[in-house]
Amino acid sequence: MPSLHYRFSGHETFACRYAWLPKAVGAVVGDSDILTAAREDEAMTQLGVGKNMVRSIRFWAESAGVIEPSPDGHAPTDLGTLLFIGRGTNDITGEIEPGLDPYLEDIQTLWLLHWKLSTNPGSVIFAWDFLLNRYQRPELNGSAVIDEFARQSECAVVSRGSLEQLWSVFLHSYIPTRGRKGEVREDNLDCPLVELDFLIPTAVTVSSEHPGKTEQKYAFRREEKPEIGLGLFAFCLFEYWRNHHIGEQTVPMHLVANGRGSPGQVFKIPEHDIRNRLFGIEEESSGFFRFEESTTIPRLVIDANCPEPSVENIYKHQLSYV
Repeated sequence: MPSLHYRFSGHETFACRYAWLPKAVGAVVGDSDILTAAREDEAMTQLGVGKNMVRSIRFWAESAGVIEPSPDGHAPTDLGTLLFIGRGTNDITGEIEPGLDPYLEDIQTLWLLHWKLSTNPGSVIFAWDFLLNRYQRPELNGSAVIDEFARQSECAVVSRGSLEQLWSVFLHSYIPTRGRKGEVREDNLDCPLVELDFLIPTAVTVSSEHPGKTEQKYAFRREEKPEIGLGLFAFCLFEYWRNHHIGEQTVPMHLVANGRGSPGQVFKIPEHDIRNRLFGIEEESSGFFRFEESTTIPRLVIDANCPEPSVENIYKHQLSYV
């Protein structure tokens, strides 16, 4: 695997908010350099947020893969266009084709954005890569996680304060915040990923960072996730193959379940659920993937001559795998 260039900052201490990704895509469609550093004051007025939030919006939109740098600023990616803008007018029917999920109403979109934030090779957020792929403890709590961050060689020049902020941002991407009763402000709105119930409170423990105080412990929800449809699973499996095994014609099933950056690791899907999904993968992927069951090394076989799994297929009728 090639060396990664991690992002530790840029979020400005904010987790992503519901409206931010559609706002970012819509903004750069009409004005490609509106999210550049030189125009942050104008972006504040256009987006209706503070300067730090403009920077955070740029960070999250790039990390989620819905906008990308262009020669004159930013442009929507194919994903950003498909989700929030649409393809325009259909040449055959003459009908306007809207975005697939412009208001983030579909749970599949939220899992897709979780996948992108966790695996985007051009914008690797350290907390996501480390906690999903390398953190070995069964539970997570702030002081233990930050200690683990600090022990990693990649964090050698990152201040402890920045690592604390990174943990806080990761945590509040999946755990709702508690604002004052009745208060509704842009900076208090939760991240859409809290709907995934991906991180679950488990117990309370004594803080090693602040003696005499307690802190909440959490665990990833490691169970079957039928809300992740086969279309989404096939698309993520394709991206995993492209990012880690491109050129290879087979991928062992244990890597699909446990490999770094794999669907099993990123979604925390148990191995028996992975296996059940793979039985239907050939039909769902139109032959791009074929599962070969074996008592020795069960594996995926790739036929790159078949059409690649696409984002559009996520939102079509999903085949059952149970």
